[in-house]
Amino acid sequence: MSGVFIDGKWRSGQGPELVSTDPATGEAVWREATASEADVAQAVAAAHKAFPGWADRPREARIAVLRRYKEILVERTPAFAEALSRETGKALWETKAELGSMAGKVDLSIKAYDERTGVTENAMPFGRAVLRHRAHGVMAVLGPFNFPGHLPNGHIVPALLAGDTVVFKPSEETPLAGQLMVEALEAAGVPAGVVNLVQGGREAGQALINQEIDGLLFTGSAAAGTFFRRHFADRPDVILALELGGNNPLVVWDADDAEAVAALVVQSAFITTGQRCSCARRLIVPDDAFGKAVIEATAALADRLTIGPWNAEGEAFMGPLISARAATAARAIADTMGGDRIRSLGSVEGLSEAFVTPGLVDVTGVDTPDEELFAPWLQVRRVVSFDDALKAANATRYGLSAGLISSESRRWDQFLNRIRAGVVNWNRPTTGATGSMPFGGLGASGNHRPSAYYAADYCAYPVASFEAEAVLDTVKDIKGLRG
Repeated sequence: MSGVFIDGKWRSGQGPELVSTDPATGEAVWREATASEADVAQAVAAAHKAFPGWADRPREARIAVLRRYKEILVERTPAFAEALSRETGKALWETKAELGSMAGKVDLSIKAYDERTGVTENAMPFGRAVLRHRAHGVMAVLGPFNFPGHLPNGHIVPALLAGDTVVFKPSEETPLAGQLMVEALEAAGVPAGVVNLVQGGREAGQALINQEIDGLLFTGSAAAGTFFRRHFADRPDVILALELGGNNPLVVWDADDAEAVAALVVQSAFITTGQRCSCARRLIVPDDAFGKAVIEATAALADRLTIGPWNAEGEAFMGPLISARAATAARAIADTMGGDRIRSLGSVEGLSEAFVTPGLVDVTGVDTPDEELFAPWLQVRRVVSFDDALKAANATRYGLSAGLISSESRRWDQFLNRIRAGVVNWNRPTTGATGSMPFGGLGASGNHRPSAYYAADYCAYPVASFEAEAVLDTVKDIKGLRG
């Protein structure tokens, strides 16, 4: 086994070596040569060559391969989840759940394809009108590090189901996760060239988007998404599905139990060490005694969170950030932010530099950058009225997720009607999502092509047909004919 998988064969890449490490220990978990520009070109050529045969396969045959893939994921869950935990630092309970979501994606994608991009037929006087959907061709998939299995899997499975072929470049932080996923697809019987794997960093990604691809399916930062929009400005033939970040608000209003509220806040802001694009980044509370109680209860609950490596005794709520470099960068940003520091984004005694403690800062009256800090860092803003809370919540160029914690249904009605976000939750964490619903945002959070259940929409295009089984004499229908 080597670093790239092209046209059904594993081999070493021709690019520089890449090493992936366990952020908790610094131990290397993957070391291989990456893909060169020539390797990437070969992968795209293999995907183009394989596309007609895969798209022409009966849909049930494609489904059979993906159902076998699901079985393999279930069989390999213990080893795969452990590898994910080692490479990302996430707790084992999280990575096991990630594998469950990956396996569950297959049946959800089949259902979504039938409902959103299947075949419909209507009778017409001349015969019938038929709506079908066809695969685009070669899809480039760029994966993130925070859910290195689940998120690219959420692009790849619907693409394969639709008849597309794939060239997949995982995050350079999590190459092992990408390799294990492609190994499972290979074992499931995906034909040569239908799925290709190229490993590497920015250079490999740049080489991939410079190729003649038919679509780019990306999960990552808003900055990268903006770059891709500009890059493909003169390529309207390339479909872009961009699942980007968020500076997500969580509003508390007309609630009763500060400790119950704090539990939802902590699960919104600090789960996965703040490395979910749907994590709450901004907490908006009333400027009164209850708002103060919520802040105090949140800080107290954050003090009780267990932080540790994935294989520590007992279950840790939080592991490390993806790397010591990421932790250093996050602390530097947090240190420059104004406001009243309640909890620092500190280090954890006895653990590596990649571990951080959850941070909390009151920024009421302070102008702060409208950016996503991918760490367990929560800004608190106190406001006087619910209108002020809504205004503060919408004061962002992002629009991924938002949440309201309130005992009053009328507040929920107001919030739902006025908030600008693609995922809006009530008395649930902002990170709450399901594969049976769309997932995506607007503004700097995406390009109006949500993933999850709606991934079927960007993996195939509609074809409208007007059909008659016999050639009819329509001369009489031609207006203005001379005798």
